[in-house]
Amino acid sequence: MLKQSDAIVLRTYPFREADLLVTLFTREEGKIKGVARSAKKSKRRFGGALEPLTLVHAYYDQKQGQELVRLDSCDVLESPLMHPIDYERSVALSYVAEVLDGLLAEHDVNDAVFRLALSVLPHLVSGGIWMPLTYFDLWITRLMGLLPELSTCIVCGEELNGSGRVFFHALADGLMCAEHKRLASSEMSMVSRQLAAQMFRSPADAFAGDPWKRQRGADLRKFLAQCIERHIEGKLVTSGALNKLD
Repeated sequence: MLKQSDAIVLRTYPFREADLLVTLFTREEGKIKGVARSAKKSKRRFGGALEPLTLVHAYYDQKQGQELVRLDSCDVLESPLMHPIDYERSVALSYVAEVLDGLLAEHDVNDAVFRLALSVLPHLVSGGIWMPLTYFDLWITRLMGLLPELSTCIVCGEELNGSGRVFFHALADGLMCAEHKRLASSEMSMVSRQLAAQMFRSPADAFAGDPWKRQRGADLRKFLAQCIERHIEGKLVTSGALNKLD
């Protein structure tokens, strides 16, 4: 029986001569992997539909006992290729795909994360990647249960909402006051902590008209990326690429 679901394409890999191995984040069944047979040749069934972060309506079949589904065809609902792509936007899109693929367990349905992805993807445009990336990092760490408490020091329990300086470290699961910061810690500004509080109260659309420079929220994004990397127990390749952008 052929199944169907809205899905976000996360990854594609060459598989056999003309096939592709595809990772999809489906709304109905969570993250799945499947084989798109003859995808390199069939423009009718897959033409342009398997680009990373393309929103599709996927048709697939899975036989009992088999790990991989058979991807029959995809209808494109929204594609990154519908809008101009430069290197900055390409890296940002790849980052979102890498984080989703790294954090989501197979067949773990998570409609909240699916809706988060749909809310930020329209804002990932050339010259405007930093707001949606900040919003995405903040909310996905929260939705996946990775975001530590931001209002108290993890060492002494002191409230961090005052004017005191606040720090974080790649190996520490939370924020620290100045007295208990680790060696080689980074500082998070009050402005960034206030920004996080605002983003928890408002949709991504509320920040769309506000021009963002890379420096805005950079310390917050660094902290959140470290939270994600601790969970996946590895480095995000695309995070390094983002850090090299002007």
